[in-house]
Amino acid sequence: MSILTPDHAARTGKDHERLALNINPGNWSVQTDRPISTLLGSCVAVCLYDPLFKLGGMNHFLLPSRRATTSDDQDVVLAGDYAMEVLVNAMLARGARKERMVAKAFGGGNIVSAIRMAIGDRNAEFAAEWLEREGIPLLASDFGGPWSRKVVCVPATGEAFCRRSPVNQAVSEVVRAEADYERSLQVPKTNRVELF
Repeated sequence: MSILTPDHAARTGKDHERLALNINPGNWSVQTDRPISTLLGSCVAVCLYDPLFKLGGMNHFLLPSRRATTSDDQDVVLAGDYAMEVLVNAMLARGARKERMVAKAFGGGNIVSAIRMAIGDRNAEFAAEWLEREGIPLLASDFGGPWSRKVVCVPATGEAFCRRSPVNQAVSEVVRAEADYERSLQVPKTNRVELF
């Protein structure tokens, strides 16, 4: 894992960033050769890597876990517990072994006080606790603080690059989108259609 200074980022992570598949909240990807990137505010991204298979993946989650009090599966893909399970299972399906996996994790910024309940701190704590419970070593992390982060994971090598950014217009838009989404989770959904 590398925390990039602006000039080091220009030399190192930029090439990977140009080729990267970008993932948004609730998404994940497993790759062998194409880098994966994401932009984080209070969200967390976990990068997993199997060094024998040279296979890596990354997820991006908004909330630590599904609410135990709701029976509705709404927006489960944004929950950390779901995001971690689906990423591990996708890696296993491609031939990785859990006992060989290592992790690097980023995000959990508290960049806007308007986001209630210090969601960034809760996301970071969840990621570290989940990895420890599952026996996956957390080799490097960059959590917290008043920054947004651009993260690029290079699945072929297990490298992960993290560039911190001060809050600016683009970051403010990400934060606003996260806050709007969090508020929408509290509104009950109607007219739900179940497919089977």
